[in-house]
Amino acid sequence: MDWTTHQVFNQYPELSDYHPLATDAALCEALERAGAGWAHPALDAYAARLGMAETYALAEQANRHTPQLQRFDTRGQRIDALEFHPAWHQLLALYRGEGLISRPFQDERPGRWAAWAAGFYLHGQVEQGTLCPATMTQAAIPLLRKEPALWQSLQSRLYSTAYDPRDLPVADKASIWLGMGMTEKQGGSDVRANTTVATPIGTGGRGGEYRLRGHKWFFSAPQCDAHLVVARTGEGGQSSSNLACFYVPRWRPDGSRNAVRVQRLKDKVGNRSNASSEVEFEDAWGLLMGEEGRGIPTIIEMASYTRLNCVVGSAAILRQATVQAIHYARRRHAFGKALAEQPLMRAVLADLALESEAALHLAMRLAQAYEDDGTPAQRAWKRVMTPAAKFWVCKRAVELTGEAMEVLGGNGYVEDGVMARLFREAPVNSIWEGSGNVMCLDVLRALQREPEAAHALLTELHAAAQGEPRIAAAARELQALLATPAEQLEGLGRVLTQRLVLLAQACLLRQQAPAAVADAFVATRLADSGAGRVAGAIDTRGLDVAAVLARAFPG
Repeated sequence: MDWTTHQVFNQYPELSDYHPLATDAALCEALERAGAGWAHPALDAYAARLGMAETYALAEQANRHTPQLQRFDTRGQRIDALEFHPAWHQLLALYRGEGLISRPFQDERPGRWAAWAAGFYLHGQVEQGTLCPATMTQAAIPLLRKEPALWQSLQSRLYSTAYDPRDLPVADKASIWLGMGMTEKQGGSDVRANTTVATPIGTGGRGGEYRLRGHKWFFSAPQCDAHLVVARTGEGGQSSSNLACFYVPRWRPDGSRNAVRVQRLKDKVGNRSNASSEVEFEDAWGLLMGEEGRGIPTIIEMASYTRLNCVVGSAAILRQATVQAIHYARRRHAFGKALAEQPLMRAVLADLALESEAALHLAMRLAQAYEDDGTPAQRAWKRVMTPAAKFWVCKRAVELTGEAMEVLGGNGYVEDGVMARLFREAPVNSIWEGSGNVMCLDVLRALQREPEAAHALLTELHAAAQGEPRIAAAARELQALLATPAEQLEGLGRVLTQRLVLLAQACLLRQQAPAAVADAFVATRLADSGAGRVAGAIDTRGLDVAAVLARAFPG
């Protein structure tokens, strides 16, 4: 039989078996700039392992073979067990083994937050679902440290680099994972609408025992060893005055299973390797963290950390999408030459590269603010720029993964490829921990409640704009917008937040990136704040596109 008509040519696999740190000049520079050079050798070894084809195969397997819920054992006992593909456990063990979960709190060396962000960013380029329990566990640590008795029993297990997947009481485990339970079907982002009720067992109070009854509409991730849960105590209607935060383990102290009943697992668009669920509390046992009536401030502190992770995770998605697109376009030929040599494709790839590097610089600058928030400017980066960055970077990842998929054409639109997983994954960071409008409202509240910090942030941006008329003009426009009457400003929240982020990214790139990158970003982003355009709709005349692409990915 003649098979000559079935020869496959001009087809190239998606990128794997490469080194995601060695090929990322911007990330290497960011580590040195943050004083995290000491972490480079370990991150280099981690990146080498992440970039292997075998690790990409694990990511594909973990997302193809999704978690399964087993409610009962063979004798009818309620167990609510979660079964994961072995690839999930290997990937989670890989991350845990690097010590990244506890590094920002356990390590005291300068650059520890940058080192963590780099590790999270590298892992997120290959697989994102495993970063959900990792994020929540890390974000719970600063809250738990405020509860001395509880912290003493959990510290060693939270700081452990051993991976222990067994479903056992916390006291019997080498390491543990923590999740969150806030969202209810009637409220969504409005935690004040929560109806779950906590009743004291005995006197109650801080550190006291309670019984929880109610439900959670999104309970991530149900296989975790414990969750931090928001519930109501006593009277108070639907106000926040009786909301409190509780530590609710999967197993009670007496060794029996806690009454947290998993009703079903969510069939999500993306993040499919990870389990999310709906649960009912049937007098579940829990401990009060902090004071009654302080539930929202307690959870907001946790959400600040998880929002940072969303920014870094979306920057990782942007990076991987950009690298995959550039790699493929350099090899695929059409109309007589490589796609990457076609002028219009070069505009698209350059636009992706600019967005990716700007997201990385912003994420790493935010991480620095979490390491030292002792000045008004640092507090502003943490309080104002975290929700602003989450709004913008996460939304850009949603749009630009679609553009990167288009570079690969039909090959990018099949489920067995990396691009499809990135495309499916991108929206979750924009939705989780507050959707876009919630982030913009948080930015406005932070600017109003902390005027000193806001002033310090704007002063820093104005200083960085000196000598660059386009950035200086953008800074003046932002300042004028902030003078809008309060009753009108809320409706302009997305406009203000977008301009704030683009200004911050332009300043960071001008200070830290090569001139070719900074000049191209300013020229393509600040004229009209990037509004109403699609990727690649840029004027590349006068831009050093070759330098931008060579920096983005030299491979």
